[in-house]
Amino acid sequence: MASQTGTQTHISMHAIIWLLLSLSITFTLYAFNLENWVPACFIVFAIWRYLIEKNNWLYPSLWLRLPLTLAGGLAVLLTYGSLFGRDASVGLLAVMISMKLLETRTKRDFIVMVVLSYFLTVNILLFTQAIWVFLAVLLALTGLTACLISVSHQNKKIIPSPQIWKVQAKLAAKLLLQATPIMLVLFVLFPRIPGPIWGIPQDSYSGMTGLSDSMEPGNISQLSLSSKIAFRVEFKSAIPANNQLYWRGPVLWHQEGRRWQMTSDSIPLPIETLETSGVATDYTITLEPHNRNWLLMLDLPEIAASALPAEARIKHDMQVLSKEPIRTRIRYQGHSYLHYKLGAQLSERERTLALQLIEDENPKTRQLAAKWVSEKKSPTAIVEAALKMFREQEFIYTLAPPRLGKEPVDDFLFNTKRGFCEHYASSFVYLMRAAGVPARIVTGYQGGEINPNGNYLIIRQSDAHAWAEIWLQGNGWVRIDPTSAVSPDRIEMGIGAALPDSNLLPLLSRQDYPMLKHLYMNWDAVNNGWNQWVLGYDQAKQLALLKKLINKDIAWEDIGLLLVVTMIALMLFVSYLLLSNKGIALSPTNRIYQQFLKKLAKAGVPKLRHEGAINFGHRAAKALPNQAIEILEISALYSSMQYAKHQASSEKTNKETLSILKQLVKNLKIK
Repeated sequence: MASQTGTQTHISMHAIIWLLLSLSITFTLYAFNLENWVPACFIVFAIWRYLIEKNNWLYPSLWLRLPLTLAGGLAVLLTYGSLFGRDASVGLLAVMISMKLLETRTKRDFIVMVVLSYFLTVNILLFTQAIWVFLAVLLALTGLTACLISVSHQNKKIIPSPQIWKVQAKLAAKLLLQATPIMLVLFVLFPRIPGPIWGIPQDSYSGMTGLSDSMEPGNISQLSLSSKIAFRVEFKSAIPANNQLYWRGPVLWHQEGRRWQMTSDSIPLPIETLETSGVATDYTITLEPHNRNWLLMLDLPEIAASALPAEARIKHDMQVLSKEPIRTRIRYQGHSYLHYKLGAQLSERERTLALQLIEDENPKTRQLAAKWVSEKKSPTAIVEAALKMFREQEFIYTLAPPRLGKEPVDDFLFNTKRGFCEHYASSFVYLMRAAGVPARIVTGYQGGEINPNGNYLIIRQSDAHAWAEIWLQGNGWVRIDPTSAVSPDRIEMGIGAALPDSNLLPLLSRQDYPMLKHLYMNWDAVNNGWNQWVLGYDQAKQLALLKKLINKDIAWEDIGLLLVVTMIALMLFVSYLLLSNKGIALSPTNRIYQQFLKKLAKAGVPKLRHEGAINFGHRAAKALPNQAIEILEISALYSSMQYAKHQASSEKTNKETLSILKQLVKNLKIK
């Protein structure tokens, strides 16, 4: 066991506490992104290190630290399956920093530890860039800087002990503020790279939520229990009515028992024809990451390539897909028509897909469909018969439907009659197909909530929805939402209005917490601005801003040169301020003394660079004999306050001395 005694400088408790507090903030942030045992590991070693300092315990020997280090590395390897990639690399760094606390004792050790902690702290932004996380990172960085200050000034006794925390924190904040101009220049001018910077394929995206590429009873109702934001929408003109806000996602054709799935890309199908009428609706979507390829668009998006988001394609059934899974927040333009005729002609392949059913299942449902066909009902009349059944019978719209039996559609339509949107959409499509009417399921989101603070629409996971499309001769694919027959309020006013008393709904989707909703809307407006202008500051916005600033077009390649020139100019300006002693934050004592020097300079007695305060005071007293007493008194008091070695004084005494100096300088009159 190594002893704390020796020739090495002992680090003050202030530095240790600053380091532990800062790392506590950092590991609290990582608790949401790394395995729970990683922050727990830090807690154990942080308490151990604190007790070593407080109780003057011996540091653990190399023979104990070495197996602990090997165990930590092995634990990371077993947890993440690798030592590479975002999660594994950051986890390994976090564990090693936690263990290094047990051997951090000298000034050099602390400086290395703080530098590593800086790196660990900013790496949290690889996981999330929410504004509250950014503010917490700034707080942790301030604490780490205060730790460096404490280590650097630990042998200086010029700061009274009761004030040392405040002084160190204030100086750390000032140092970070002084770096702000450089940070802003780098943010504005550093060339932006299209796409995500941190694209690490090995990273885990299991925490992302959103629509799946398949659907079965219970999928969407579970998704509707989440208040997470799916996307935000800004309209260029008036926001359409809620019953027109259908956000198109995966289109499901294949039925396998309870599950409905998308068509395979290996099946070549021509894009369905689209005839539009009326004025197009233009909007901008900010889509949250969901680790899938679909891009939500207002029903129905323009099919021209120029109207689609960059690197996106449209499937034959009007589903818009990105080239890569959406793993970072993206922003794209939308161009849609609310009035349209889709797929005027139905190919034989599509007709086969839209009528596909598994034989020998749900006999009661098939019998009902056969009855409608035997009555020679037209497809339109069959649709109306199904909707009338939902409206007039005791069907209930609920987030907590009972489990369905072996024949799920029969069980739902004739027994339970309690379900969510996926129950109504899937059973309706099954009925249509059994009656010979081509039909498919469309999943996505319906509605949204207007934030009056920014006049944009918020669509949450709780707005997830499923509806049906049927093909009618002469009309093409027509949207039918069977949920509206059971719960019109769901379509007209949203899920909160349809289920106002449901305790299963997330708080932000309910209507019985108006104060909470008001506070959240204010916060989301701030968060949306952060997303758009900070996180969304991409190459296009950078070029537009620079064009506005310099009033001319600028090539992307020229931004690097502009960055270098601006940084050189900024550093020259800062150097000038330092060398001329202007613009530097002076202490209150020095600020008052500078006023004293200005008075003497105006009287023709400037202070020379090589002169100390006392020597200059004597020379000034000889040059101005009428004010000699005041000049000598001010010089002696300033020299005592600035340079003499004091015992720790109270804050009250320091303020009184400063007040005396200020009054002496104010009363000095030179004629």
